[in-house]
Amino acid sequence: MLNIEQFQYASDKLGYLIFGERFALAVDGGAVDEILEFLKIQRLELMYVTNTHAHYDHMMGNDQLLEHSQATYLNPNELAEKGEMLLEGEKILIYSTPGHTEDAICFHAGNILISGDTLFNGTVGKCFTGNLRDFYHSIKKLMALPDSTIIYAGHDYIRDSVTFAKRLEPGNRDLAAFLSSYDPGHVYSTLAEERKVNPYLRFNDERIIAILKKRGLPAGTEYERWMSLMSID
Repeated sequence: MLNIEQFQYASDKLGYLIFGERFALAVDGGAVDEILEFLKIQRLELMYVTNTHAHYDHMMGNDQLLEHSQATYLNPNELAEKGEMLLEGEKILIYSTPGHTEDAICFHAGNILISGDTLFNGTVGKCFTGNLRDFYHSIKKLMALPDSTIIYAGHDYIRDSVTFAKRLEPGNRDLAAFLSSYDPGHVYSTLAEERKVNPYLRFNDERIIAILKKRGLPAGTEYERWMSLMSID
């Protein structure tokens, strides 16, 4: 069974170690000192270093981690092509999720999903590629996972996400419970929670459809609703 440890760095950024009994994989390892200390205490060997996508704020720890270990760097594009990797014989699924960037990927191990800047807790990433259709399909891919899936994102945007969701849907009582359970020292959510509070995953919810229609936004098809939600500031 694989485990996960979350590391915070540079204000709102989140990086991770996926590890077993002896070896570890660093994903977006910007918290270099903390990661190296954790590896030392847990007597783990860093085997791989990789990223959810090629933005500098996620790659900034790569060189130092590689310098202080015998780890191998895994290119996200190559991982996406393979679709999976092994760590201590345990399978980690790799999903290509273009939208935020062309090379965006997510890591799925057991019931844990490291979603980078594709899916945040309570919101989604910005579509820097401009290809909202690809982004839509990426989100749909993640929405097909079980409700018990634990979402570990690339940034802690929970407070801002809830503020936006409250403004869009002030009558959503689930938002208060979601915010009250928020722990800035361990940032995560379940996909079940996301289905209740994240507007960008709720384009088929009658309440969201009614909000879009009230705003005069296209809401006839699922994709139109996605586009309409992504157009709201």
